[in-house]
Amino acid sequence: MAYTSTSHNATGVSVNGILRAVGSGLARFGHALIANSAGAQRLARVEALQAKSDEELAAMGIRRDRIVHIVFKDIL
Repeated sequence: MAYTSTSHNATGVSVNGILRAVGSGLARFGHALIANSAGAQRLARVEALQAKSDEELAAMGIRRDRIVHIVFKDIL
């Protein structure tokens, strides 16, 4: 005699679907951390340049009112 068993998911949610959703959420979280890290580095660069004297900035060829534009030039 052979027995068979069939299980049905009453909620309609599959384990694979849950794992995909969790994986997607973790991926988004990881991308956010990377973006935040890059933003923090840029902010630190802006703060370092703003801490310099006008003479130091002039020697670097940077006007104080252009610091943010220079640091973020690739995304502005």
